[in-house]
Amino acid sequence: MTKTYLITGGAGFIGSHLSRQLIKEGNNIINIDNFCNFYDPQIKEENIKELLNNSSYKLYRADIRDTSKLKEIFDSNKIDAVIHIAAMAGVRPSIIDPLLYNDVNVIGTLNILDCMKEYNIKKLIFASSSSVYGNNEAVPFKETDNVDFAISPYAATKKACEINCHVYHHLYNIDVTMLRFFTVYGPNQRPDLAIHKFTKMIHEGIPIPFYGDGSTERDYTYIDDIIDGVKKAIDYTIANNNVYEIFNIGESHTISLNKMVEIIEQALNKKAVINKMPMQPGDVKKTFADIRKAKRILGYDPQTNFTDGINKFVKWYFKENEK
Repeated sequence: MTKTYLITGGAGFIGSHLSRQLIKEGNNIINIDNFCNFYDPQIKEENIKELLNNSSYKLYRADIRDTSKLKEIFDSNKIDAVIHIAAMAGVRPSIIDPLLYNDVNVIGTLNILDCMKEYNIKKLIFASSSSVYGNNEAVPFKETDNVDFAISPYAATKKACEINCHVYHHLYNIDVTMLRFFTVYGPNQRPDLAIHKFTKMIHEGIPIPFYGDGSTERDYTYIDDIIDGVKKAIDYTIANNNVYEIFNIGESHTISLNKMVEIIEQALNKKAVINKMPMQPGDVKKTFADIRKAKRILGYDPQTNFTDGINKFVKWYFKENEK
């Protein structure tokens, strides 16, 4: 049965992949995106170019802080569920401008929740982040772990959003599934993210910024696995009532910074020039997802190992740069 999904941030990396997949499966997509200049807006334009002429796709160039525009959008569309991905992203930039991150991520999310309450939309999938775990010492990270110790404004905003979502679930019976994404990568990823940035710099012979001693670890999750997790979360949220669940969506396998660079070098067949730098404030030492809950309840089962994912990304990178 055809559903209509409102995706905020639908022109970004994750949102555009999700839009394409949901439309391919016969659904309608309403995309809200403000095309901000956090990175080149033309990248987002390219992400959605093929969707613009699709009758199942509707784009609103709008900001989630603009309450009058949000109400206009909610008022003129029949929405089955909201997938809220829009946010100011990135740990380090959030330290420079914490007020902007609070304004977009926390206030913007409250605006979405308030519209859902007003227009009686009961199903929400929210994109949270592994950043909420901070420097959690117990690994792998479980959804039941204490996340009161954020170490960046970005992480704090995501935790605040999770709490506000619970408030609206409790007061207004909105079913909410929170997805804590673990370092998403793959074709079309943002140019400021490490894998994309390192691939470009190594290929061009530019020294890469290498923070710390290389022992920091990340649970990298390929975009196809993320999209599969989101789709399963949508199905679960729509099929069930009285839902407030948090799921880790990761690969449940860690890769050190040293190993990440080595695998990119192998894929490019070129050695990196290393510019060693101190650890950055707000950066966590390790992320590592316990995905047993997502496997058990959602049937989530990631399929792409890191080496294969990097090879796919590098293939895409060269294809893009031939254009």
